[in-house]
Amino acid sequence: MKKFMNAVDTVLTESLDGFVAAHADILTLGDEHKFVRRRTLRPGKVALISGGGSGHEPLHGGFVGHGMLDAACPGQVFTSPTPDQMLAAAQAVDTGAGCLFIVKNYEGDVMNFDMAAEMSDGIQQVVTNDDVAVENSSYTTGRRGVAGTLVVEKIVGAAAEHGLALQVLKTLGERVNAATRSMGVALTSGTVPAAGKPTFDIGDGEMEFGVGIHGEPGRRRDTLKSADAIAEEICTAILGDLGDKAKGPALLFINGFGGTPLMELYLMYNSARKIFEKHGVTIIRSLVGSYVTSLDMAGCSITLTMLDDEMTGWWDAPVHTAALRWGM
Repeated sequence: MKKFMNAVDTVLTESLDGFVAAHADILTLGDEHKFVRRRTLRPGKVALISGGGSGHEPLHGGFVGHGMLDAACPGQVFTSPTPDQMLAAAQAVDTGAGCLFIVKNYEGDVMNFDMAAEMSDGIQQVVTNDDVAVENSSYTTGRRGVAGTLVVEKIVGAAAEHGLALQVLKTLGERVNAATRSMGVALTSGTVPAAGKPTFDIGDGEMEFGVGIHGEPGRRRDTLKSADAIAEEICTAILGDLGDKAKGPALLFINGFGGTPLMELYLMYNSARKIFEKHGVTIIRSLVGSYVTSLDMAGCSITLTMLDDEMTGWWDAPVHTAALRWGM
């Protein structure tokens, strides 16, 4: 294993120190590294809070800032943050309008965010579950929340910045999640620093269809195929799951898992766009890059969100975070 680190047990805290120092104009660090929050809060605005295991950067801390999250709680690598982290973050950023937790559907995340919500008033939750690959996995009961979480955070974050109320934001988040489907494919495994070896073994000529962002098994192991063939299988699964909803304007998001060059991600975008548009989906918004990663895993996911005028407007609204910026 070759990684830039000083010691396994200080990787997260040292990384957070560097992250916040690099973006000190928009971020500040909570006590004991429990959370990252916006440096400047807006009084009377509903606070959006998310979080999860580290190793998926820039998710979630990279999306803290104007137009997205107010705080993010980082757990250890691939490990849920604790309820006291979420509660401390909520107390730090709640300016009187309540808090909305945006939670990926992993059992540890859901359980700990639930516990934090029960310990404080004025907290609502949206649970994301956009992965169509498997119904249950080693980490979840029900579908996993993956790259579509970013879409929910962006759209709901813009609406929160505009001053919408807590219950309205919760309903919007659930609507965006219901309009979003994702599926991924891995070409290599990621390596957790504490483990010192790849999470799973995969041959040079193999790929894992439907892999999870923690390296959980997907639908099946298969021989490596062309980009077009890989995109065809993933897009077909997404279209089949959306059913009659898969018509009209949409956002296409190609997400890298951390070890895939941008050149290849744009190639996958080209393949996926042609497939979706052939089936009556009109791609009107796009995002390509490594935003919801799995350490150094090579691979990507394809996310499709069916858009209406309101969702498109919130997607286009200004955002200024460490990892996502436009319109400012």
